[in-house]
Amino acid sequence: MRILVAEDDEMLADAIYRTLSQNAHLVEIAKDGGAAVNALMSAEYDLLILDIGLPVLDGLEVLRRLRQKRSELPVLMLSVRDSIQDRVTGLDLGADDYLSKPFHLFELEARVRALIRRAHSPAGLEIFHGNLRIDLVGRRLYCQDQAIDLTSREFALVELLFMRVGRVVTKQQIIDQLYGWEEGMASNAIEVLVHRLRKKLEHSNCNIQTIRGMGYLVDHAP
Repeated sequence: MRILVAEDDEMLADAIYRTLSQNAHLVEIAKDGGAAVNALMSAEYDLLILDIGLPVLDGLEVLRRLRQKRSELPVLMLSVRDSIQDRVTGLDLGADDYLSKPFHLFELEARVRALIRRAHSPAGLEIFHGNLRIDLVGRRLYCQDQAIDLTSREFALVELLFMRVGRVVTKQQIIDQLYGWEEGMASNAIEVLVHRLRKKLEHSNCNIQTIRGMGYLVDHAP
């Protein structure tokens, strides 16, 4: 999943980044509300973790603008404020959950998992393709119930390809989803990633096709 974290506390933002990245999520950081709005306008995310007390634009204004565009993006709000009114205001504006600072990172992980579950129908928590099973919540891939060891980016690529079965995924889409704001990502880095993934899936009945000049395609299971 691609997650935007709008948090101006550098130590906390870094801790959240490391925690969620270890769970195979692509995490990007916005240090103020203006940067968060710009990020939300230029890319698609699966979850927004949003601090209320942001500089430039506060989190409530970011949330207000997001919901004005009728976005249904799940939002987890963070704040040192702990009054009932703060919670009510955030929830009334369209926040999906609220976590007061300070908090334990394992509680943040649990809230993220819950929001991901809520954002998908029960049938959407796993993807099946031939003898492969993708656990979207647990962030694991199985072949005939045997776990396949994947890096975070390899799992993110699996997720991207298998959520678009039957459609071509371009290299630019892969770069946008897997590498986010990183600069200068070379096309051959994607080719190396796909090659590694193909090797790990060689005992499955999945075929990642190269569509010359376009990108990659996972066809419907036989």
